[in-house]
Amino acid sequence: MTSGDSEVQRDETPAAPGGDSGGDSKVEAEETPAAPGGDSKVQADETPAAPSGNGVAQHPGVPPASRGADAGAAVLRAGRRLITFSETWTLVALIILIVYFSFRAPGKFDSLNDFSLMGSANAWYLVMVVGETFVILTAGIDLAVGAVLVMAGVVADLYCLHHGGASASWAVIGVGSVLGLATGAGCGAVQGLGVTKLKVPPLIVTLGGFIAFTGAAYLITGGSDFRNAPNRLVNTIGLGNVPGTPLPWLIAISFAAVIVFGLILAFTRFGRYTYAIGSNPEAARRAGIAVDRHLIKVYALSGLMAGLAGILSLANFGTTTLAGHSFDNLTVITGVVLGGASLFGGRGTMLGSVIGLAIPAVLLTGLTIIGLNTYWQDVAIGAVLVAAVSLDQFRHRLRERA
Repeated sequence: MTSGDSEVQRDETPAAPGGDSGGDSKVEAEETPAAPGGDSKVQADETPAAPSGNGVAQHPGVPPASRGADAGAAVLRAGRRLITFSETWTLVALIILIVYFSFRAPGKFDSLNDFSLMGSANAWYLVMVVGETFVILTAGIDLAVGAVLVMAGVVADLYCLHHGGASASWAVIGVGSVLGLATGAGCGAVQGLGVTKLKVPPLIVTLGGFIAFTGAAYLITGGSDFRNAPNRLVNTIGLGNVPGTPLPWLIAISFAAVIVFGLILAFTRFGRYTYAIGSNPEAARRAGIAVDRHLIKVYALSGLMAGLAGILSLANFGTTTLAGHSFDNLTVITGVVLGGASLFGGRGTMLGSVIGLAIPAVLLTGLTIIGLNTYWQDVAIGAVLVAAVSLDQFRHRLRERA
């Protein structure tokens, strides 16, 4: 039979190549099996010819997926990575808060200047959220981000003080910033080693790091803040805008970090390994992933982001603010959890963390504008955080039962 023949004899149908070599070459008309996913009845005299031109009619089967379908599936998978059901509801809650405060204080909450001030005041939190998201996705936690922020700012400013002080050049500021970033990454790597090599739980390791790094910062400064941050750093990064735009440098840098590492998390091997380790570290290890090495990188990344946050904080305040970041870890962790990340690891997105961090920022600003006691913010955020974690545990139990 040629490839163009569409006629199949009723009493005898040659077996298709690739089929069961031990099977009968005859297929009775009344017993022709239904094609998977196709029509449940196949007429004996209308069996389609093989489209591949191999000279033998094939049994009907599932046609290969088209390139368009593959592309559509890839887009859908990418969309699920970028935003999930939890993040959607977090975004809805954020929009409701913004609309509510806009009606309560018309003209005072819905201006670009208000959002610009909110963004600048939370720029270092946003940068730390990036690193904390990676850590929590591995089923870990980093309580030391605030202390690492202070430590990095102290190291950066200490170098500048010894090389020009308030009038330090951009070259000096650049070297000081690199030292601050390296300090942050080093602190994070040390904590990663404690988690992976000493097998100490992340909660204990990072709590110890929080205490140790805070003490080290106080030892370096003698217990008093450095108050002579370079003027160029303060006036440009801390108070200035991107040339030709009304966008503050603090917002530009923080969102650049979010976009870069959000793409890394969603579309690179490093991001896939992070999700895999958080979902099942033993399975990830058996799949060939160097779990310990990756975890050290993740904690070093969290430290690096805290170091960058320290530079931004130094630029904004013009001082090292030793006592001003004791609760930064709670703010950052709250934002990540509110954004839909699971404390059990393996679930969450960078977009969700950004939305989650925006909720306490909007609450604080809104309560201040409408004249209510801002301490209600702590009550509301605490209640919402407990509710979010409870929901996460409920979903985890459902997955275990399934």
